[in-house]
Amino acid sequence: MIRVKICGITRPEDARAAAAAGADAIGLVFHPASPRAVSVAQACAILEALPPFVTSVGLFVDTAPEAVAGVLARCPLDLLQFHGDEAPAYCGAFGRPYIKAIRMRGPLDLEALARAYHDARGLLLDAYAPAAAGGTGLTFDWSLIPGGLARPLVLAGGLHPGNVAEAVRRVRPYALDVSSGVEAAPGIKDAALIQAFVANARRAAEDV
Repeated sequence: MIRVKICGITRPEDARAAAAAGADAIGLVFHPASPRAVSVAQACAILEALPPFVTSVGLFVDTAPEAVAGVLARCPLDLLQFHGDEAPAYCGAFGRPYIKAIRMRGPLDLEALARAYHDARGLLLDAYAPAAAGGTGLTFDWSLIPGGLARPLVLAGGLHPGNVAEAVRRVRPYALDVSSGVEAAPGIKDAALIQAFVANARRAAEDV
């Protein structure tokens, strides 16, 4: 079964909507430049609203190590997501499982990156935009993704209920990560779009 993460959650009610739709994980953005950024207090309130067995993911972008540690001291995150130019040693230094995001700026040696981040739980592939680290609503050329990567593949970048089935059929990722594609406004999720995204993804996965 394919896994789904709803990223950029800013409100407890959106976390509950994601869980009710069957999402496996939610993402909390600790990157001040993002319109979906949350404070530690906001994050804690969102996590308190989550039912059991929904993974909480904290997203950081080239954040000072002491700032990451400060968030972890107050916020019980299950998984970290590093979305900048973080080195493998940095990513593995916090004592938490992590995934490494790779922004697809032209052809990349993803097999080499999978080896470099060998202790990552997965590689998340996202579209590249010079002005934003993620949540852009842009897709990238899925044909650039090689088969048989050494780490589980999480597909992100411009996904929404209308194209997620095609993404599942063409890429066959381990998991999907969606943010702007299930929003009514930046940081404000639409429960009906979340429901449709999860349902369309799961239906397509059953057919491949």
